[in-house]
Amino acid sequence: MKDHNGKLEWRSAAAIAAAAMAIVIVTVTHVAAAAPAALGIKDFKFSPPTLTVPAGTTVTWTNRDEEPHAITSAGGAFGSAGLSHDETFAQTFTDRGTYQYF
Repeated sequence: MKDHNGKLEWRSAAAIAAAAMAIVIVTVTHVAAAAPAALGIKDFKFSPPTLTVPAGTTVTWTNRDEEPHAITSAGGAFGSAGLSHDETFAQTFTDRGTYQYF
């Protein structure tokens, strides 16, 4: 990243992880038959920060940042490889519940 003076700014892995560790949740309800849902990653944030979908929904994350990002379930239920700019990761949620990720 570049700072406001155009110089390269380095962030530690811990600082990047802390920025990405905001609580983010997908809640899956018992209602069946759902249209796909989309989440974006921009400025080291997920948008929207929470999402409620019916069971059976496929949620797709798209990295809109220039830096690579990975999607990681807090409980280990799912995870992606590193996503470059405009790459996507999709996860189908078949079971009801609340899934936290970072």
